[in-house]
Amino acid sequence: MDINGKGDSVDELKGLRITNLDDDDDENIAVDEDDNGEDEDDDDEEEQESVILGFVEKPEHSWSLLRQQFPSKAGGVPAWLDPDNLPTRMSCVCDVCGEPLQFLLQVYAPLVEKNSTFHRTLFVFMCLSMKCLLRDQHEQWKHHPDKQSRSVKVFRCQLPRANSFYSSKPPEGNATDKPLTPGAPLCNWCGTWKGDKFCSSCKVARYCSQKHQVMHWRAGHKLECQQLSLSPQSSDSNACHGGVAQIKAPKVASKSLWPEYEMKNEHESEYDTEMSGDEEHTDNSLIPRNKVDDTMKSLMDTFEGDGDKKSWASFQERIGKAPEQVLRYCRSAGSKPLWPILGGRPSKADIPICSYCGGHLCFEFQILPQLLYYFGVKNDAESLDWATIAVYTCEASCEGVGYKQEFAWVQLGTAINCPS
Repeated sequence: MDINGKGDSVDELKGLRITNLDDDDDENIAVDEDDNGEDEDDDDEEEQESVILGFVEKPEHSWSLLRQQFPSKAGGVPAWLDPDNLPTRMSCVCDVCGEPLQFLLQVYAPLVEKNSTFHRTLFVFMCLSMKCLLRDQHEQWKHHPDKQSRSVKVFRCQLPRANSFYSSKPPEGNATDKPLTPGAPLCNWCGTWKGDKFCSSCKVARYCSQKHQVMHWRAGHKLECQQLSLSPQSSDSNACHGGVAQIKAPKVASKSLWPEYEMKNEHESEYDTEMSGDEEHTDNSLIPRNKVDDTMKSLMDTFEGDGDKKSWASFQERIGKAPEQVLRYCRSAGSKPLWPILGGRPSKADIPICSYCGGHLCFEFQILPQLLYYFGVKNDAESLDWATIAVYTCEASCEGVGYKQEFAWVQLGTAINCPS
């Protein structure tokens, strides 16, 4: 994994690009075989690794977040890597309440070890309900039951360089880039999941679920439905809306999606020493620095005991070098998350094996709560909140068609982090 520079292809792909398109580096990725797992005395493990930080900013061009650009992004709708073989119906919903999950972010993180991972993207979805997240947090303490009820889900998709969806050449990085296929039609309401259900009246609008069909109907589709049903191009319009529209920009009726951002990357080592040009990183911030500080300080209300406060102080010192970061990426041998507090950390036994190949999972990245402020989420008891979300993926990045579900570990405040 090339993390020592920012090649031209990194700039072309406009994302959290971990390797260059033409990088021939054969560096191996391995999982930590230490049987002690995520021990409390491993706080300094991550400091030995090269960490890439993710920051969000508004995109300069709408085309930069389309799937043919292989973006890393947060909010809005996903830019599916494989546009045809999307996650199945039950994978799309919260296992607690049954509502369709909302797109949180995606990270474009190809691996150079295999041809099959030339393109590789990880997608994170979650339920909007904090009650479901609390239930999710308890479910993860179950030692790998046949069925866990999760409200946070991660999907991995990967493609070889030669595939049926994209050119084998690097994208030009402008509006002329086009995918080779239109992709499956998506839900008219959320623009996220496959629209495999039709409106029974107009036969044009598509939906991923009956719930989204009802929401669209109440939000205005009732008025436009008759006009669409009289259109002579109703059947072809379906393919156009779900297909060609995906080559451009998806039109989504829902107003409750999180605002869309492009994700940019910086090496954490750039922040290890105070730089005279530090203002360069803060002047472009989308939220005031004191607002970011308030985000982190709000977690202090849940801490219990000196252990959590000491852990938090160490975490805050590390994060404080670049307080606007929303993601930390480090898929190196033995890498571990930077845990904010002592409570709620998983042991090695808490991390399951890959449900597809039976291999080990390794830590790949973590999501920080600062992202919630960019999304405009309120800071109250009923709103979403977390200390960190750590994502573990198949060490071998095992192969297969479509999307494979990976594992997310949610760490919340101390008072609710212990298993019941």
